[in-house]
Amino acid sequence: MKGINLSLKYTILVALSEGPKTGYDVAKLFDKTIGFFWRARHSQIYRELAKLKDRQWVTSQEVEQSGKPNKVVFTITDEGRAALFNWSREPNEPQELKDDFLIQLYRLESIDLEAFRENLMLRLESHRDRHSKYLAKYELLEGRDSLSDVGQKLALEVGIRWESEWTDWCSKALEQLSPDAVAKLSNVVPIKGKGEKNAER
Repeated sequence: MKGINLSLKYTILVALSEGPKTGYDVAKLFDKTIGFFWRARHSQIYRELAKLKDRQWVTSQEVEQSGKPNKVVFTITDEGRAALFNWSREPNEPQELKDDFLIQLYRLESIDLEAFRENLMLRLESHRDRHSKYLAKYELLEGRDSLSDVGQKLALEVGIRWESEWTDWCSKALEQLSPDAVAKLSNVVPIKGKGEKNAER
């Protein structure tokens, strides 16, 4: 969790560098854009905003609203911008790939293959959906050439390629693990679940 919070605080500073925002605004930005590359629950975001305020990297101001509760607007400070700038100078090693789903592939004969196929189909649909969202966001930036726009497009290109590769791989895996394809493989041993008789894969 320490590593997660470390990155989360800078991700929030990136969001606030666009301009003052309420905690709700920051959370919605995570849902719509930044969340493509870094996920965080709304409760985590609000807790981290409080910590950033304690560090004096952000300030907060309560704004009165007519007919509804007041809102709290957060603004990045000069200290916060300096912290964000210094963070960008730190070495940034690629993240290691950790995925339980891939571990299961190493012992397919020991798991429920039908359930694995179902999960694989869910993955395929999920990657296709995110690929479409990346493309839609990228298309909104077409023709825009500010430094911020270029940075966002480069980041989205990584996401587009990532989801495209996963989509292709899932499709290929589903073909190779179809019941007909598996039936032709050697050393396919029926598995026995708890309280069940041996069943063909």
